[in-house]
Amino acid sequence: MKKVELVFIPAPMVGHIVSIVELAKLLLDRDDRLSITVLVIKQPADPIANTVVQNVVSADARIRHLNLPEMEPPPEEMILKVPEIYLSAYIKSHRSQAKHAIVNNVLSSDSGESPPLAGIVFDFFCSSMVDVANDLGVPSYLFYTSGAGFLGVNHYLVIRESLGGREYTLSDTDSVVSTFASPVPARVMPTFAFNDDGYRSFVEHGKKFRETKGMIINTFAEMEPYAVKALESDPDLPPVYTVGPMLAPQKEHAGKEEIIDWLSEQPPSSVVFLCFGSQGGFEAPQIHQVATALERSGHRFLWSVRRPWSLTSSERASDFTSFDQILPAGFLERTKIRGKVCGWAPQVEVLAHSATAAFVSHCGWNSTLESIWHGVPMVTWPIYAEQQTNAFQLVKELGLAVELTVDYRRAQGSENVVMAEQIEKAIESVMEAENPVRKRAKEMGEKSREALKEGGSSFISLQRLIHDIIHNIKLC
Repeated sequence: MKKVELVFIPAPMVGHIVSIVELAKLLLDRDDRLSITVLVIKQPADPIANTVVQNVVSADARIRHLNLPEMEPPPEEMILKVPEIYLSAYIKSHRSQAKHAIVNNVLSSDSGESPPLAGIVFDFFCSSMVDVANDLGVPSYLFYTSGAGFLGVNHYLVIRESLGGREYTLSDTDSVVSTFASPVPARVMPTFAFNDDGYRSFVEHGKKFRETKGMIINTFAEMEPYAVKALESDPDLPPVYTVGPMLAPQKEHAGKEEIIDWLSEQPPSSVVFLCFGSQGGFEAPQIHQVATALERSGHRFLWSVRRPWSLTSSERASDFTSFDQILPAGFLERTKIRGKVCGWAPQVEVLAHSATAAFVSHCGWNSTLESIWHGVPMVTWPIYAEQQTNAFQLVKELGLAVELTVDYRRAQGSENVVMAEQIEKAIESVMEAENPVRKRAKEMGEKSREALKEGGSSFISLQRLIHDIIHNIKLC
């Protein structure tokens, strides 16, 4: 059986690499006609992330990977102004290197029998790689690591711009976005949309998405039925393939066993889990408010407390050497019977544990899918990226989360503070046994598993994607 080659180009961020490698493994598991090469763009100033990325792409021997030469990064002031522009510009500077790698390492071989190139699969921030696919005369496919709802926002920005729209202000009227049944308030639009350069950068991404042969989304139809149908019915958009949920593999880390052992000592569905992602650290004033809320609530809790991540530093969120320096005096002693504070937390295993009852989350898409997969209701506390829009969708559209805040955002060098009373109220709400969010989360968890089984919506969509990949190469 003759093989065909796909080239994957992910953004140089661990979460994006992990997701796109999971897609690669899914495709290879399903059809042995496919061969996949991942082009790796290195982080300009994060050797730890680069090591993690190398481990991820090397973990499956079926997947070949090629490291692209490092390019000069954009000026640092760009990352301070709008990080998304910095990343997009840095990736765009690798176009000639990507084309060279494909021509010399994928399209040619010593034997002269390289499989035909069936297309280039790129993720969100790599939309400039559509130009490489066009130059080579091959199809391109978007792999969207967020959900269908937010993809609709991206396409809406293209329409808005064509009608004379520009960057958002908080006083703007609500936006009618096709993938949302309710109008979307300006206050839950992502931070980049409030900056002229950031806004126009994402308009350009949206335009590039329309040049592709398909949009592959890490979601499943049952979770976002309104959004998926809106994308599928839009004649101006390429075909849509919902292939999720694809979850990151579990990680090994020092301290994991201690955390799981503590959870195993707790009653079923009794623990509130608080964790805010790789960039989700808070400053002392906010940490004190969370601690006060947890102490007042009386509920059992597992709280991942990490140092804040800074755009001006290459360090990602890291652990405190001592919690005494950051938590209120006496907090650990007063709550030791029913609570545990940790640094890094094994999120997937915690969500899978029977003791976990609720998840206070930053609403990153990977974390959202993990929570849904395990049937754990969420409390929304978005921080950056598209998380405000995700939080709004989870609360207002999908009924899978209790609202703590949907419009919180942390600016560089400053931090809003969510007060203890507000946090405590949201925790009390999600822990109520009769709260319909709990039942809906459990039901959606069962549907997420059904979607991946043979005959399920994502199983069928992936099969259609493979068929179209093979068919499209014949048309080129």
